[in-house]
Amino acid sequence: MENNKTRILIVDDDVHIAELIALYMEKEGYETMEAHDGNSAIEMCKSFQPNMVLLDIMLPDVDGYQVCRQIRQIGDVPIIMLTAKAETFDKVLGLEMGADDYVVKPFESKELVARVKAVLRRYGGKKEKDVKKIIYPNLIIDQNTYIVTYHGKELSLPPKEFELLSFLAQNPNQVFSREKILDKIWGYEFVGDSRTVDVHIKRIREKLNQDDPWSIMTIWSVGYKFNVKE
Repeated sequence: MENNKTRILIVDDDVHIAELIALYMEKEGYETMEAHDGNSAIEMCKSFQPNMVLLDIMLPDVDGYQVCRQIRQIGDVPIIMLTAKAETFDKVLGLEMGADDYVVKPFESKELVARVKAVLRRYGGKKEKDVKKIIYPNLIIDQNTYIVTYHGKELSLPPKEFELLSFLAQNPNQVFSREKILDKIWGYEFVGDSRTVDVHIKRIREKLNQDDPWSIMTIWSVGYKFNVKE
């Protein structure tokens, strides 16, 4: 039964904080493992194979941004950044590195648990559904495996990028405001600003940068749409 538990890797150089977070998570029935530096975190991602990573930014050897980038090269496990920095720049940089959400220290245990559950629910819930594919020329979005096939090559997008692309592609030629996208993809738990959407759109566009009969179009002062040429 133990192997069926959701596994959470907690990465924080402060041993006491890591142990406290582990206590919160284990009370919710999760299995945890702790790493206290970046290199250990990367190795544990390979051996422990967590279902989620709670990742502190300020680490002694390899900082959290670089750890996040390297974890993204291993797989698409959801990542929540833990940071004492509340500035917009730090939040945006974390998202650009591939994080799915962030929590600013000090945080209440209930807030952290809610964020973890929300991300796991959005990520895992969709994977449990029946196979469903969204198909366009040169593009296949498999909502069961979270795999995007683009010009015949598989792209493994982080969960938020995948969900955002899927949402727009499911609603071609419809314009959605940033606020609507935030509500639909991040949910009511998210407390960031609308620039989060811009960051994720930028990252998606960088991966889908060929000439296709569809595109993610910016509607200035409004939001975005998945534009399909007639």
